[in-house]
Amino acid sequence: MKCVIAGGSGFLGRRLSDELIARGHQVVGLTRGAAREDHGVRFVTWSTSDTPGAWQAEVNGADAVINLAGSGIADKRWTSARKLDLRESRIQATRALVSAIRSATARPSVFLTGSAVGFYGPQDDAGPELDESAPPGSDFMAKLAVDWEAEAHAASALNCRVIIVRTGVVLAREGGALKKLIPPFRFFVGGPIGSGRQALSWIHWRDWVSLIVWLLEQPSASGVYNGTAPHPATNAEFSRALGAALRRPSWLPVPGVALKILVGEMAGPALLAGQRVIPHRAQEEGFSFHFPDIMSAMADAVR
Repeated sequence: MKCVIAGGSGFLGRRLSDELIARGHQVVGLTRGAAREDHGVRFVTWSTSDTPGAWQAEVNGADAVINLAGSGIADKRWTSARKLDLRESRIQATRALVSAIRSATARPSVFLTGSAVGFYGPQDDAGPELDESAPPGSDFMAKLAVDWEAEAHAASALNCRVIIVRTGVVLAREGGALKKLIPPFRFFVGGPIGSGRQALSWIHWRDWVSLIVWLLEQPSASGVYNGTAPHPATNAEFSRALGAALRRPSWLPVPGVALKILVGEMAGPALLAGQRVIPHRAQEEGFSFHFPDIMSAMADAVR
């Protein structure tokens, strides 16, 4: 199977590419940088503008197109310009890929795109469990996810199996949330954020990769799937697991007010609120998690 991955040079894209190659698939990565070969992946320069490029030829005849493109949600403070970049980097990339699929004479059979559990909006600490049928929220992240997914759904009219994965916090020491959280814990200043009672929906990177490959290889898989582990953790439980994995205390709380001063608007939906998201469809259809609980998942992720 030939897989074209936008965002393939990110920490999740690299892990996914490695697994696909190990399974005998061909991987072509779409990059903003120069074309190159890297660890079995052939990277091709691409752009989300309307200008034709060689990358569209890679989509023509591919078996699967995977969209992981988009600026990092927690990489920078949410200024007006940054929020616009978060939107446009996702909307434009998805629109460009769907356009390339539409123009292809030999269209891919599957288009898999990322989304986020932010779709559901921030919930109260004792909020309900949310499966894929739950309605969207109304905050910035929820509206972004709704519009992002709408662009992907357009590929359904192209005789293409569309899969949308709403991913939670991915546990991997070299990227995402853990990359930022590990240093303070190592210096004995780690602990729960805010009340610590807010739910955090997470997934080990190995399970995330396995889920993506499983969805690609299941001919019946289509629609929305939650990319989260079966057992969400509270922020306090998440902190205890990280402290235990690093053999560090996890008692020093980070006050919500201080966090809002430090990181601004992002603190609310990304850190101080949460969602209790469960992977109902994946489990119902037979996917098995290697790391269903936070303690074993965290111990492996930071090892």
